[in-house]
Amino acid sequence: MQLVIPLSRKGEPLFRQVYRGLRQAILAGTFRASDRLPSTREMADELGISRTVVLLAYDQLVAEGFAAGRGGSGTYVAEGLGGSRPKRLETCSTLRLSRYGSAAAEVATSVDFPGRRSRRLRYDFEYGGRGDVETFPFEMWRRILLRHVRNAPIRELDYAGAAGSLALREAISVHVRRSRAVACDSSQVIIVNGSQQALDLVARVLIERGDYVAIEDPQYQGAREIFRSAGARLQLVLVDHDGLNPDKLPKRARIAFVTPSHQFPTGAILPLARRLALLEWARHKNAVIVEDDYDGEFHYEGQPLESLQGLDGEGRVIYIGTFSRTVFSALRIGYLIAPKSLVPAFTSAKWLCDRHTATLEQETLAEFIATGMYERHLRRIRRRNTANRGALLGAVEKYLGRRVQVSGEGAGTHVVLWPRGRVSEKSIIEKAAAAGVGIYGISGYFLTPAARAGFMLGYSHMKENEIREGIGRLSEVL
Repeated sequence: MQLVIPLSRKGEPLFRQVYRGLRQAILAGTFRASDRLPSTREMADELGISRTVVLLAYDQLVAEGFAAGRGGSGTYVAEGLGGSRPKRLETCSTLRLSRYGSAAAEVATSVDFPGRRSRRLRYDFEYGGRGDVETFPFEMWRRILLRHVRNAPIRELDYAGAAGSLALREAISVHVRRSRAVACDSSQVIIVNGSQQALDLVARVLIERGDYVAIEDPQYQGAREIFRSAGARLQLVLVDHDGLNPDKLPKRARIAFVTPSHQFPTGAILPLARRLALLEWARHKNAVIVEDDYDGEFHYEGQPLESLQGLDGEGRVIYIGTFSRTVFSALRIGYLIAPKSLVPAFTSAKWLCDRHTATLEQETLAEFIATGMYERHLRRIRRRNTANRGALLGAVEKYLGRRVQVSGEGAGTHVVLWPRGRVSEKSIIEKAAAAGVGIYGISGYFLTPAARAGFMLGYSHMKENEIREGIGRLSEVL
């Protein structure tokens, strides 16, 4: 029997390629149980390779039980590997998914997460949660990391505590107490693989299938889909120019998810009166509030409002923070600050999920924060963001004027442009892209139909001249 095995002189060793070709032929039924394989000399001549290569491939087949050698007779397909060729299936078998698996599969096929383009545009107002890699002091980071690699005791390279490095937890608790008025100590800090894992742990620890969860509309899709996949019944609270209105909170919700410092995606900042009313609602309903402070480090006008968690006197707020926007996204380190009564449950859930977050990176980040380098880096980012924000608002005023309204400019790293009158988001986005300008529609973040079109424009990863030129081009589209 002539067997065609395509070979490449690059990459995988030749004997492995021959082995894989024969293995696949046996599994597909081309060679049946007890069939004699071609002799090594025949196979070598047929493929134009050394007989030694074929011998190595046959040895591998024998070692794994696909074939057996018979002295003086040759090599045969092992008994018990099927007596007839299996029918080729045109489609894969449908395997049963769990409820969670079905919900997750639905997310993958039906949810379009905005903010990512396959083609980079010249003036791309991307707003995603990436760190400012252009200004990050990578050389200093490498030095710290290498020092920890060289000096770390062997025992620290074994499994570590689920809650995370004590040095990092202490550094975070000190930082957020000072910068965000979060009321906590290091025992309440749990290190996670980004804020997305923190949300996943919240769903695992606190949500039963069928529970009601109050969530802003529009909202961060990553939170929405985690809660929905966990079987929660989402109850939407429409956001206005001051964020979530506590008077509109549902009576049956067990959890409320909020982004009070810079509502995502509208950019609204929840005023103090509403924060206090939200806490009162939680007390009255015996509910939990999940505060996602995803870009609380960036505030530009007046005194920044302190965290919602810092106003909580009853231990009802779970505070979530991340370093994705301030260090670099690939680091995948975030933190969850839990009320003391919930710390054991969250710590155990983290252990069950993935044991712990990478240790060396935690120790490096701890030193980066404790030595003041993180704060200096934040000041650089804030100065750059402030300049970019000024360039953006100035360009919008110059080129767009009264044709649009602007929201979300007081904090964060993006604004929302609301065109006056009725326009098509899709059409404007396509025309802007044709002009080399990347803008992003807001309607995909609503679960209810959006009342008007809006466009999100990030400014943290652009230069001032690019921002001005991009808005100039956008004005021709609008």
